[in-house]
Amino acid sequence: MKVDFYHLTLSPVDRVLPRIAEKVLQTGERLLVVAAEPDRREALDKLLWSYSHVSFLPHARAGGAHDAQQPVLIAETVKAPNGATNIAIADNVWREGALQFARVFHFFDADNIAAARDAWKSLAGREDIERRYWQQTESGGWKQAA
Repeated sequence: MKVDFYHLTLSPVDRVLPRIAEKVLQTGERLLVVAAEPDRREALDKLLWSYSHVSFLPHARAGGAHDAQQPVLIAETVKAPNGATNIAIADNVWREGALQFARVFHFFDADNIAAARDAWKSLAGREDIERRYWQQTESGGWKQAA
């Protein structure tokens, strides 16, 4: 499994998450987006509908009648009724339960770097996990730093 740590230094998760979601959907896979706070989930819901004037990401918030059919599902927990094999942690908080997915995208900002380091270290030495640490470049792109 792959665990990608994204250290957000220039762009907030709101600018990065839609691009990651698009890439996941282009591969034909599904994504679970996790955020604990209801206000944050509502903001992510609005974001995925409106982030681009030329496209949108089909999605829903968990708890609806059609969760299993959603390509992107926004939820409070790491349970994926949509059958997602990819998870995006969009509220800075590492969750061990994310390790049940084939790929984890863990987004964190400068205020949460210590917790992200702890999560990174906790995964060290595990042969079943490929860890990657991504830093934003000055131009807004991404560079693999570890």
